[in-house]
Amino acid sequence: MNVDTLRDAPMAEPGLLRAGVLALLVHIVFIGLMIFGLNWKTQPPEGMVVDLWQDLPSPIPESKVSEPPQSKQQPKQQPEPVKQNPAPEVIKVAPPPPKKPDIPLKKAPEQPKPEKEIKPDPEALKKKEQERIAAEKKAKEKAEAERLHRENEAQLKREQAAQAAARARVMDEVAKYKAMILAKIRSRIVMPPDLPGNPVAEFRVTLLPGGDILDASLRKSSGYVAFDSAVERAIHLSKPLPLPPDPALFSEFRNLYVTVHYLE
Repeated sequence: MNVDTLRDAPMAEPGLLRAGVLALLVHIVFIGLMIFGLNWKTQPPEGMVVDLWQDLPSPIPESKVSEPPQSKQQPKQQPEPVKQNPAPEVIKVAPPPPKKPDIPLKKAPEQPKPEKEIKPDPEALKKKEQERIAAEKKAKEKAEAERLHRENEAQLKREQAAQAAARARVMDEVAKYKAMILAKIRSRIVMPPDLPGNPVAEFRVTLLPGGDILDASLRKSSGYVAFDSAVERAIHLSKPLPLPPDPALFSEFRNLYVTVHYLE
């Protein structure tokens, strides 16, 4: 046996025991970390925690264990220091995303089958175009007729309104001059005194252009000769009677009816 074998033989058995004890402690600590790391929280962690060990204690070679101890004692060899395992690296694993609900795919609408191309008939197209032109012409003629009708109605209404306004002016003028004629005749009457009631005498007076009196005849007597005679004299004394300057209005005064009340 060589010197190296004799020197290492006495230290084989004590080193094996210590290494076994250390390995057992390491496994106990590892199991305790696993149990404590999994059960110390009341709520489940968000991610999965995995403890990774970078180095494990190396096993002792079998050649050193099987060799018998030597008689000679050699100086004890110091056991190699056990490397402390680094703190376990914690890797957080994100929880898987929630699974999306399956959405049934909509069935694509069926595309309509292309119809068989039909070639247009030239005669039918020509006839259709003629009908369209005729319809447009008829519509224009109808619109023009309606427009002319509306214009004629508007023109007629304007003319009627103008005639009504002119007639109103004529009536106002006639009424004005008839009032003037009556006032002039009444101013010439010498009233007989003490007639009972309110007698009325009516005369028909025929006038000439310029206001001259052609005739004055009693149409309705008042019942009192004195009053009727007084009114007739006043009519002749009032000539010429006042007439409007427009000769077109003389027709309204040619045959004039004069009504005189005893009491105004």
